[in-house]
Formats: sequence, structure tokens, C-alpha cells
Amino acid sequence: MSNTQALPMLEPETVPCCPPMTERALTSEEAVRTAAMFKALGDPVRLRLFSLVASHEGGEACVCDISDVGVSQPTVSHHLKKLKEAGLLSSERRGTWVYYRVEPSVLAAMGQLLRTTGA
Repeated sequence: MSNTQALPMLEPETVPCCPPMTERALTSEEAVRTAAMFKALGDPVRLRLFSLVASHEGGEACVCDISDVGVSQPTVSHHLKKLKEAGLLSSERRGTWVYYRVEPSVLAAMGQLLRTTGA
């Protein structure tokens, strides 16, 4: 008999999803989610990592390809974790490497949030 048990999959804690800010005021819940997203992107290293993943060929990047951002590997891991917690990145382990991607829906939601209602 095995004592192992499957662990539940973790979902990002926040998902950016709001109407354009010029359309209506954000609800309290929407404001909390949106603030978490902007807070995560408010750090220059995180913004650079997000940009590296988003612009990487094939739409995903191995951590081995994006780690050279001027900070130590543990710091890179910390920043990637914060981006995942904000719902901006998802990841998948393949062997010894972790691959990160920005889901198209995240980029669409970010663009939607900042566009004007007439556009």
C-alpha cells in the first residue's frame, strides 16, 4: 500500500479581467486583481522577465534562456514566482527545466483594460 497522494494543481491567485477603465469604475474585487498584476509588473526585473517570456520565439521560454537579467538565479526564481502568483505567467516542468509562457488571454485582458471605450 502506498502512502503517496496526488497534490492538487495550483492555479494563479489572480487573473487580470476587467472592462476598459474608461467604461466604468472597477469593483473592489477587480481592483484587487488589477493592482496585483500592476504590482507584479512594477519591478523592473519582473517587467523584463515578463517581456522576455512574452517576446520569446514560440511563445514560451525556458528559464535557462531568460535568467541573464543581472540578478542571481534564486532572485530570478523569486520574481518568476511573483509573476505566476499574479496570474501573468504559467509554467511547465520538462525534465530539469521549467518553461514559462504568457497566456494569450492575459495579454488580451491587459490590452482590454487599458484601451479606451471608443477604440
